[in-house]
Amino acid sequence: MYPLRYYGDPVLRKHCMPILDLQRPQSIPGFGTASLQELAENMMETMFDAYGVGLAAPQIGLPVRMFVAAEYHQEQPEGDIPLSAQVRRHVVAINPSLEILDATLTASHTDGCLSLPGLWSDDVQRPLAIRLTYTDEHGVQHTEEAEGYWARVLQHEYDHLNGRLYTDLLPASYLQEHRKTIAALQKRSKAYLKALEQKR
Repeated sequence: MYPLRYYGDPVLRKHCMPILDLQRPQSIPGFGTASLQELAENMMETMFDAYGVGLAAPQIGLPVRMFVAAEYHQEQPEGDIPLSAQVRRHVVAINPSLEILDATLTASHTDGCLSLPGLWSDDVQRPLAIRLTYTDEHGVQHTEEAEGYWARVLQHEYDHLNGRLYTDLLPASYLQEHRKTIAALQKRSKAYLKALEQKR
């Protein structure tokens, strides 16, 4: 499993680069290299360990256009059963493109982020329905349409690939309201980056 990158880490604000060669191993900062299949599996395990529904490559320090996401049988998974055993379906999306099918904005579900632990909002407005086209870790192309909660999850992860966080969709007062938590995350990010630099 990979350490998560937190708010304040510059990698979370990068516009990620496409993966041009699916056979080429990816270099994960602090962890050497991994094939796309290994990377996808490790990202899923990292996501499960953090009790998440999605994880984008920049959240582990890798600024490439790839994310993983899982839809569980229940919107609130059971705490005493491993998340991996509760997956209804999952996505490994490489070089995804996203099209809005219904631009009606809705805030019907909570939005949060593994890179901002402890914070969430019920006020994030996102389009109701989308179409996602992507390549999986085996090189197979997929197109799927999603609406409601699953559409929100996919949009959230897609935003990460463009350096966008859910907090960008909220008023500046949200960050001000949670300034102590934000400051602690920034401090944590700075310390991790310093430790990573010392390993080189």
